[in-house]
Amino acid sequence: MMSFEVFEKLEAKVQQAIDTITLLQMEIEELKEKNNSLTREIETSANGRESLVNENAQLKQEQQAWQERLRLLLGKMDEV
Repeated sequence: MMSFEVFEKLEAKVQQAIDTITLLQMEIEELKEKNNSLTREIETSANGRESLVNENAQLKQEQQAWQERLRLLLGKMDEV
């Protein structure tokens, strides 16, 4: 009789362990998904930043070109 109770307790503990492991596996999957999602967000942000840096460089070049044209134009007006 005594060994049957011990066996029942052991069975309950094993079942509890299985339930805990199952829950933890679900949590791990959830965290993996969040991690992937955050990784994608970081990549998107990095791409957006890179594109803004490129656009900024292009605008600076255009600004310099316009300044040069203006300088030349003002130089010609001084000659008149």
